Amino acid sequence: MSPLIAMLLLLAALSGTGVALSRKPRRQVMAMAVNGLVLALLFMALQAPDVAFAELAVGSAALPLLFLVVLASVGMDRTPRGSPEE
Repeated sequence: MSPLIAMLLLLAALSGTGVALSRKPRRQVMAMAVNGLVLALLFMALQAPDVAFAELAVGSAALPLLFLVVLASVGMDRTPRGSPEE
């Protein structure tokens, strides 16, 4: 195993752990985007450019953007505590 692949595997494990241990949703989304980028680099190092491109498009761009839109939408529906609507 080349040192580059070993380093990328370690980074993938660390970024996946970062996603799992994050408590705040926005930080989790950013950690997921970083994890997708690391996985895309790993796939490229493993000579799978089509899989790397798909991971780059979906794992580090489309999915985090979708989650951020959902988080913004959910945050807009909440009313502040102590408001007259309660």
